Amino acid sequence: MVTAMKANELRSLTNAELEQKLDELKEELFNLRFQNATVQLDNPARIKEVKKSIARVKTILNERELGINQG
Repeated sequence: MVTAMKANELRSLTNAELEQKLDELKEELFNLRFQNATVQLDNPARIKEVKKSIARVKTILNERELGINQG
């Protein structure tokens, strides 16, 4: 399970590392949704956390693509 990272921690990663983290988060979200559908999910709030982490990573990648410097 991937732990939630703050935006400042994510900004210190390279683009390749961010892409890898994004893939890991997407895989975890898939697994969580599958567990939720089969009523095996212990912590449904984890889905929300993972979705927000995915959004953070995508935001940072988009900022870099557009040349926006934040934080």
